[in-house]
Amino acid sequence: MEEPTLPTGRQRHYSSFFGAPVPDGLAVVVGNCQAESLRIVIDGPDLPTVRIPPVHELEPDDLPRLDRLLASASLVITQPIRDDYRGLPVGTRQLAARLPAEARLVVVPAVRHRSLHPAQVVVRHPDKPIEDPPLVAYHDLRTIAEALGHARPRLTAAVVAAIAQESTGELRMREERNGAVPISDVFDAPRFPLLRTINHPGNPVWSELARRVRDRAGLGDAVTDPGRELLSSVVAPREGVVIEAWGLDAEPDPHWYVDGRPVHDDEVRAAQLRWYSDNPDLLRLAADRHSSALAVVMSA
Repeated sequence: MEEPTLPTGRQRHYSSFFGAPVPDGLAVVVGNCQAESLRIVIDGPDLPTVRIPPVHELEPDDLPRLDRLLASASLVITQPIRDDYRGLPVGTRQLAARLPAEARLVVVPAVRHRSLHPAQVVVRHPDKPIEDPPLVAYHDLRTIAEALGHARPRLTAAVVAAIAQESTGELRMREERNGAVPISDVFDAPRFPLLRTINHPGNPVWSELARRVRDRAGLGDAVTDPGRELLSSVVAPREGVVIEAWGLDAEPDPHWYVDGRPVHDDEVRAAQLRWYSDNPDLLRLAADRHSSALAVVMSA
């Protein structure tokens, strides 16, 4: 007698995706790690959802399961995704083409903003997509400047404000280009609960975005309180110059928090300077990819 195949950890984590009954009136949320946070707060009695793998983890064998959900969906919420992303037909237009005629598609932006972490950037090497700097998966433009042989720049409140204005403009442009539900205006009044890192928004952002998605889809504005902080595994330091720039009632904190464990920013800086020395190609990529932002920081 053949032994039953036990589910893998991935299949257990995404059990609804891998075979649970599909609820009526389903909403499917597609995108990167941010999509799961939005799914959690938008889920409700009138809008059941199913947890699915982030789009960058989808595999060819997952496509029949994804199509099963799309066929039953009343609403698909997706970040802008290019056609044939990673060789799979999961682009925004490709998803829309596979929806039932009565289903709606709502586009939401991938949220990145530098108002509270102005020197922070993310870099992905095209040949080493999973290779991140040590301790935290974020680069600091000031540390990049140091690694290039310059004195470490010191930010001013005016530079922080200029970076925030540029970041809002970039997000607004992506919203308009993709016809996405706008969220850039919430960063007109920056405060730390809005952003844990430049690409990990806090609960207030997800609640507001969920309300706006529901409004665009013609649904009630009720959103779900997740009962916990979303995307909180990594929290960046709170800098005095940022507090000064926005007049925040907060105390500076030089620590990162990684899965709740404090890591002093000086430790991150030292580890990443060593890493740049050992990985000059990644240093050059980071400097080239963010050359305009680096120039602004170095002008402080």
